[in-house]
Amino acid sequence: MSTGLRYKSKLATPEDKQDIDKQYVGFATLPNQVHRKSVKKGFDFTLMVAGESGLGKSTLVHSLFLTDLYKDRKLLSAEERISQTVEILKHTVDIEEKGVKLKLTIVDTPGFGDAVNNTECWKPITDYVDQQFEQYFRDESGLNRKNIQDNRVHCCLYFISPFGHGLRPVDVGFMKALHEKVNIVPLIAKADCLVPSEIRKLKERIREEIDKFGIHVYQFPECDSDEDEDFKQQDRELKESAPFAVIGSNTVVEAKGQRVRGRLYPWGIVEVENQAHCDFVKLRNMLIRTHMHDLKDVTCDVHYENYRAHCIQQMTSKLTQDSRMESPIPILPLPTPDAETEKLIRMKDEEVCGAAGAGGRDAPSGTAHPPRCLRPQLRRMQEMLQRMKQQMQDQ
Repeated sequence: MSTGLRYKSKLATPEDKQDIDKQYVGFATLPNQVHRKSVKKGFDFTLMVAGESGLGKSTLVHSLFLTDLYKDRKLLSAEERISQTVEILKHTVDIEEKGVKLKLTIVDTPGFGDAVNNTECWKPITDYVDQQFEQYFRDESGLNRKNIQDNRVHCCLYFISPFGHGLRPVDVGFMKALHEKVNIVPLIAKADCLVPSEIRKLKERIREEIDKFGIHVYQFPECDSDEDEDFKQQDRELKESAPFAVIGSNTVVEAKGQRVRGRLYPWGIVEVENQAHCDFVKLRNMLIRTHMHDLKDVTCDVHYENYRAHCIQQMTSKLTQDSRMESPIPILPLPTPDAETEKLIRMKDEEVCGAAGAGGRDAPSGTAHPPRCLRPQLRRMQEMLQRMKQQMQDQ
């Protein structure tokens, strides 16, 4: 009997529900409203891949998004690569996963780093990034701002060759030219060419050279204190793993009775999604699952704002110069007040002395000092000239 009474006392009565509804305002549903609106609108993300040919850029993109963006790609011969210049190719695809739509744009840079002389071979790439900033700035400043298309580059995956001993001059030049314009994530390509100890040494060398040359790569944001331990541990692993050593593969092989994405070698199988073999999973988690929105925020709040502030500063200075040129009172360089005053005084002295000498030699001795009598007038003229100059400068 007592058990039944306790059970009944825990049940909420209609009066209790009414009291709860009266205390409930409803703004706690705002995140749900934002979520529904965002899912309905969809998302967009622009990813740039850069690096010399043969480092597996297209294969890695295929492995990241499980989408073949290079179906119609034509492979160039060795002779064609010699004469090839740096191009900018865009591939756009709409991806949907669990009702969430993503418009993915991949910006490829074929021809980069393939020439004998790679001096400023990154110039077309920097021009493209600036063009996207300029287009967004024009759309944002226009009349119709409802449907602005964001083509700004949110992230750049830069592929570093595993066959060197660190960064090459072209790598340093590229990253220093773009690190103030886009989020750069350096990658060690084809990590299956190196043993784990070599990968660790190469990572340390690249991190040292990035600090040495003052290159600003993408920095992972600090975790909040209220985050769970799993997320904090994942964030620490991401920071320790940079630059990521990655492997890409478009084929599925069988390993230990399971079909996995990897590469088959005579000595064994390299699994792309095995964290003991490479950092592909960490890169995918960072790029898509945990930091995609932060990459977009940094692009908008830091890189684009710097470009926008620079443009506004240039426009303001140009308008100031144009207004000075169109002023009805021309501002011309005038002689200094002291020199001009002395010149006027000398001219008046000569005129008065000449008039006194021609007017009569028998004049009394008091008539030998008329220039001093005129000097108060000259002082007043000097003050008037200074006031006129000040007014012209103010205008």
